[in-house]
Order: sequence, then structure tokens, then C-alpha cells
Amino acid sequence: MTMTATDATVEIQGLIENWAKAARTCDIDGIMAAYAPDIRAFDAISQLQFKGAEAWRRHWQACLEMGSGPTIFEVHDLLIEAGDGVAYGRFLLRCGGIGPDGKEQIGWMRVTVGCRRRGGRWTIAHEHSSAPFDMASGKALLELQP
Repeated sequence: MTMTATDATVEIQGLIENWAKAARTCDIDGIMAAYAPDIRAFDAISQLQFKGAEAWRRHWQACLEMGSGPTIFEVHDLLIEAGDGVAYGRFLLRCGGIGPDGKEQIGWMRVTVGCRRRGGRWTIAHEHSSAPFDMASGKALLELQP
């Protein structure tokens, strides 16, 4: 059976929804299930790049340990373009947590993912997260709203 672009889009949307749900529940195995073993990731924090699932897992684990309360991880404005075995998606991500004072500590990120279908399933082979920043101060502008 040949996969249509619509089938691929639905599968990738499910992949991203499951990934976001796993992040909200701090389920590291669920998060990592979304990624290809040879994931290459560019995150907005920590280092220039992450090569491979083990390095990416360690980074995710460190990020999850930063939070002390409930996690906020919401995908907004998702767009997926799928072809024959490759696809990309882009979305805005509202992420953060609830602080000890009960207030949200969140920011908006820009995310692009490159997906690949191998062995009958889609995985994220490349992820790039970024935040806009102020050139004068060098500070991230996490409070910007879509």
C-alpha cells in the first residue's frame, strides 16, 4: 500500500502529539520514542548541537530535572509538509512550568522538525528549537506572543 501525503501528515501529527504529551508528563522514554537513533538536534539552550539519541536523551533529562512543578508543553500552529519518506513540520511551542509560587514560568519557542519514515514508522531525524533575541542585550525574548 502506498502512503499518501494525507496519511503521512496524520501519522506525523500523531507523532508530535504523543511527543508533546510525553514531555508534559516528563516521560523520557515516551519523548525519546519520537526520535531517530541518529537524531541531530539544535536546541536553544546548553550547547551548539546534539548528535545521536543518547546525547539528546541526556539533554532532555537535564531539562526535565530543571522543573519543580507541573510542565507546560503546548504545540501551536502546527504545519506539516510530507513527501515520500521525508517530511518537515514547524510550530510554535509554549513551554515551561508552574513555579513554587503557583505562577506560570513559560516562554514561546520556534520549532522545526525534519521527519523520516523508516521501518514502517515516522521519526524525528532533525529538530531545531530557537527563541528570538534582542541584539542589543543578547537576551532571549521568551515573552513574545504569537
